[in-house]
Amino acid sequence: MARHLITSAIPYINGIKHLGNLIGSQLPADLYARYLRQRGHEVLFLCATDEHGTPAELAAAKAGKPVAEYCAEMHTVQSQIADGFRLSFDHFGRSSSPQNHKLTQAFAGRLAEVGLIKEVIEEQVYSVADGRFLPDRYIEGTCPNCGFESARGDQCDNCTKQLDPTDLINPHSTISGATELEVRETKHLYLRQSELKDDLAAWIDSKKDWPILTTSIAKKWLNDGDGLQDRGITRDLDWGIPVKQGDQTWPGMEGKVFYVWFDAPIEYIACAQEWEDAGKGTGWERWWRTDKGADDVTYTQFMGKDNVPFHTLSFPATILGSQEPWKLVDYIKSFNYLNYDGGQFSTSRGRGVFMDQALEILPPDYWRWWLLSHAPESSDAEFTWETFQTDVNKDLADVLGNFVSRITKFCRSKFSEAVPDGGEYGPAEEKLIADLTTRIRAYEKHMDAIEIRKAASELRAIWVLGNEYLQANAPWTTFKTDPDTAAMQVRLALNLIRIYAVLSAAFIPDASADLLAAMQTEDDSWPDDVQAALTALPAGHVFTVPDNQFRKITDEEREDWAERFAGKRD
Repeated sequence: MARHLITSAIPYINGIKHLGNLIGSQLPADLYARYLRQRGHEVLFLCATDEHGTPAELAAAKAGKPVAEYCAEMHTVQSQIADGFRLSFDHFGRSSSPQNHKLTQAFAGRLAEVGLIKEVIEEQVYSVADGRFLPDRYIEGTCPNCGFESARGDQCDNCTKQLDPTDLINPHSTISGATELEVRETKHLYLRQSELKDDLAAWIDSKKDWPILTTSIAKKWLNDGDGLQDRGITRDLDWGIPVKQGDQTWPGMEGKVFYVWFDAPIEYIACAQEWEDAGKGTGWERWWRTDKGADDVTYTQFMGKDNVPFHTLSFPATILGSQEPWKLVDYIKSFNYLNYDGGQFSTSRGRGVFMDQALEILPPDYWRWWLLSHAPESSDAEFTWETFQTDVNKDLADVLGNFVSRITKFCRSKFSEAVPDGGEYGPAEEKLIADLTTRIRAYEKHMDAIEIRKAASELRAIWVLGNEYLQANAPWTTFKTDPDTAAMQVRLALNLIRIYAVLSAAFIPDASADLLAAMQTEDDSWPDDVQAALTALPAGHVFTVPDNQFRKITDEEREDWAERFAGKRD
């Protein structure tokens, strides 16, 4: 048994996320966590809401609520939606927690002690119309590097170049649209990331198994242009973690808060403290401190590609810079984007399916299966209603659902609702066992390597083997002349249902639980020995014929949903 720490990029608090956000971090992290638990490993799977920064303030103002109240309500909403998609977090925390306040202030104090914090009097954009300094992301203009017209003040989403607001051409406030912007002086703290460039480069170079997407983005930020730059870690805002040096005041920093990019990753650690304080477990430090037992932990992070720079450079700089025995990430699984029907998901335009809407129209397994089997690992992926309907109907209804329905109903009609006795394996069964063994070992290999699309493809192929066996051996025909052999074929197929339930649990947990319940077994042991696993339900074992596991999506539904979620075209 190994120990695995898993974190998913923490979703921002200002609203309900779309399906692209779901497949970009939380859902694949859940798949991996569920699989590792099945294989007997000890897992701590953590996520939280990211609650600080101007977007939270603006969303709360729009809702007409105090920001703390708004964040508490949205945390509940996001938690409920996560439950709806069966995301199996051990704890779903909050970056506004007292634990994160204390830990963020402690990290900042420690970084100051070792000389990695500097005070900078900088010029920052002030919006006269808004009466406030504007955070970088609330200034937009044309990127001086690539000409993209909607570049933010901190980064261009088109070319990913790190920017300062003053770099932008024709900047404006995204809060009010005002162009009357002034540059005023303000004092802030900077993390001296540039001092750690060589350490970070050596660390990244040591990660030979990381996805190319992860390392290419990290090295681009590390080496392009002037290389890794020092980064401001404070902001002129009301909402956030007050700037302190440990538990002491920080002279000159009164009324300022830590920048959200600094405190949000620290919440991964604080979330483990929250987990323990909530009474869900003990010994949080054994997961996070190498001097308290975390040396034997494998830490895996899941995120969209836009979050890679902060997780490969800034958060590791915080940990390395502290010179304290905190656990660094071992593997970063990053994802490209999921696009929607020829364009992008858009909250403002109402384009695309958002997580709450998805659950209103179909159960979670439909979405989990399609999204995971189309995970944007090597390139961006595209959601269309046509492919969604086709794939769900074919994979879940025609392949898995049809297999379960055919064999259970046939057994009930010709034998009973109990596993039949009689007959011996022949060449067809030996070949099936060999093919299953080969494919299950391949499935394990892909899951261990977090190759999600390959794992989904292998799982589907395992389902197909059962259908091909029934087609080739036709127990309904065999029964007419050789009931004993037909009984053996049915017995094998019924046992396959249990195996399918176990193998599919990480992808489609509700269906898996339903199949085990229908087979009236609590035996969810992994099929390490396929031949032995095919005898788990012995002759005489009683089962029930399950309801139709997956209904097909109709053309009328597809057309209705396509129109409903079209929004306004870009």
